[in-house]
Amino acid sequence: ARLAPAVATAIGFVQAMVEALPSARPVSSALWSSDRVLRAFFAAPGDIPAALGRSGNLKTLFDKFPELDEACVTLGMAIREQQILGTVLHGAIVRRDVVQTSVSFSDHRTHACGRDESELRRLVGVQAFEYLLAQALSEIGEDRVERQELEGNRALIRARLRLLRDQGPGLGSMFAAAREAASEQGELEAKLLDNERQLEAIGDSGSALEMELACLIEVLENPGRYLRVAQKRLRLNTMNVLIDETSSELAVDVDFSIADLGGTRPLQRAFVLARCARGDVPAQAISFDDAARYLL
Repeated sequence: ARLAPAVATAIGFVQAMVEALPSARPVSSALWSSDRVLRAFFAAPGDIPAALGRSGNLKTLFDKFPELDEACVTLGMAIREQQILGTVLHGAIVRRDVVQTSVSFSDHRTHACGRDESELRRLVGVQAFEYLLAQALSEIGEDRVERQELEGNRALIRARLRLLRDQGPGLGSMFAAAREAASEQGELEAKLLDNERQLEAIGDSGSALEMELACLIEVLENPGRYLRVAQKRLRLNTMNVLIDETSSELAVDVDFSIADLGGTRPLQRAFVLARCARGDVPAQAISFDDAARYLL
């Protein structure tokens, strides 16, 4: 009952995000020469089957459904923008050493895959929701570790204080002055008080479940803190250099999505929904290194 409103908020956020994603675009080595967007994403046509072939999930899907000729996948890419010096034509005037922005896409990976676009979108939504849950569990885990450390320190401080009060500071009482023992006891009491304050702030073991439930609700009620997806358009020339709308240079509008993951490990990735044919997924190559292990 307590989780239901937060879960509904997170599901609504994920559904809106998935619905806003552009339609899946065909990704094929045969289309590379005629599709300028694919040429912006991939440096060569052979890079497309190489990227698709690295997906174990995609191969498993085609193996599971032999009648399937085409599948839909999420194609993720690292995007990098860097400043370069180039040549620009303004009318009849050629300007050299002009600062320009070059855009490159790399580290192509296919993740979620489905038999059609509707199934892919559902899988993307499920993975987005699971990502939010993972962030909550990560924060809960950090609190657990901190709580365990504080409780362990508290036990050690209390044991040391008990020893000082009951028997003095052990063997040191034979040589140390009473003033030094009192000073050590005061320091330990101050540490214990500080420890108790920190435990009160994060909750002790008795209230751990309540604190963890509150943490989960906090994440699900605020999904935008951890996951943001925006649509981006770049106008690129044939060299993947960013140009403005007023330029007469041959260019293409490259549309894609940007995912910003703002959890414990912040990450930004470009991605598109893609349709790929079975023929563009290379057969599993033989790993001679793996095979050699069975000969030993």
